[in-house]
Amino acid sequence: MIQKGIVPIRTKADYRQALKEVEALWDAEPGTPEHDRLEVLGTLIDAYEAKQFPIDAPDPVEAIKFRMEQAGYARADFVAVIGSASRASEILNRRRALTTEMIWKLHTKWQIPAESLVRPYKVAQRRDRRGEA
Repeated sequence: MIQKGIVPIRTKADYRQALKEVEALWDAEPGTPEHDRLEVLGTLIDAYEAKQFPIDAPDPVEAIKFRMEQAGYARADFVAVIGSASRASEILNRRRALTTEMIWKLHTKWQIPAESLVRPYKVAQRRDRRGEA
């Protein structure tokens, strides 16, 4: 059942109805009123989902690992950006925090959003030779 007018999605029932309508309009031809309605409903659904089911951005290490997997980068590629194999290992194992310079390089070279890289995250405390923090 396709509604006549566009209405805000405020409830779960509104959301379910909008999803059903999108399904019915899925094959609408571009340039038709049905396709325009599909696009508007998609925007409304996106806004509702963002509000009702927010997804927290990953911490910096997870953002780096995701980008490596997504782009097919190996550890050697990460080392090339960071400049040191030991530093790269420390970062990926959460023993060292990213520096501003590293964040800038990862943002500009790998297009990782800066806001994902500057988020605070836990880094393991270093232990001295006696094993104390």
